[in-house]
Amino acid sequence: MAELTLFEQHRDRLWGIAYRITGSVADADDAVQEAWLRWQGLPDGEARDPRAYLTTVISRICYDQLGSARARREAYVGPWLPEPVISEDGPEDRVTLDESVGMAMLTVLERLTPAERTAFILHDVFAVPFTEIAAVVGRTPDSVRQLASRARRRVRAEAPRRSVDRGEHRRAVDAFLTAVAGGDFEGLLEILDPDVVWRSDGGGKVMAARLPVLGNEKVARFAQRLMRGFDPKTVQVLVREVNGAPGLVLADAASAWGAVFAFTVDGGRITEIDVVINPDKLRHLGFGGGTET
Repeated sequence: MAELTLFEQHRDRLWGIAYRITGSVADADDAVQEAWLRWQGLPDGEARDPRAYLTTVISRICYDQLGSARARREAYVGPWLPEPVISEDGPEDRVTLDESVGMAMLTVLERLTPAERTAFILHDVFAVPFTEIAAVVGRTPDSVRQLASRARRRVRAEAPRRSVDRGEHRRAVDAFLTAVAGGDFEGLLEILDPDVVWRSDGGGKVMAARLPVLGNEKVARFAQRLMRGFDPKTVQVLVREVNGAPGLVLADAASAWGAVFAFTVDGGRITEIDVVINPDKLRHLGFGGGTET
């Protein structure tokens, strides 16, 4: 049996790879568990380079998952957004945002083929050599290099402009929260970019806008209508780290309903708001139920 402590040394990295490839907390957890079972069954000393071996194993598992996930997402009701990763607000000494795990980036990665996505994440984010990626996707190293290059061009072309300054991002989120909680329509218009996009993912499980809401006036009205539906006695609004950047978590203790807001900020204004309310995607956070957004 392979040394189990070695696996634990790489667990966080493996989960990070799995989440970025799949965009799903549940699938990432399953992939790490499967990799753990395979590692347990490996004879001692079989993997000369445990890091490289485990990277290949987890990547193959997730690459295989993407095929079936793609079919499910094509039939998905309304916009599909990644399952959010939530943590306490980021430390003050972190001044930049983690773009590779951001909601906006993961949404763009959904438009890539499974092979492009895997090659891009492994090479550009985790610096895995093309020769090792080739073994994951069943291509030649030259073909993998082309996959990564094509994916990189698409990401650069389609990813929204965004600030990497954590302070600027946090100030925009705080301004949004203050305006929407205070019913300040003009304040919302000021912090929202004129071409802001609101996407909400209910997955057909709860009421949600099935098409993106476009423009600052429509988004401001939409946000105000949403907040009017909350009972301030039971709903808690928290600023939390959402996929590597300041965002909002709304939790209703009475109904176990929850919503997670991720923001894209550019030039001091909010350009995109992604709201996840599908209870299946919030199960790992302990939420259920839903309301209209």
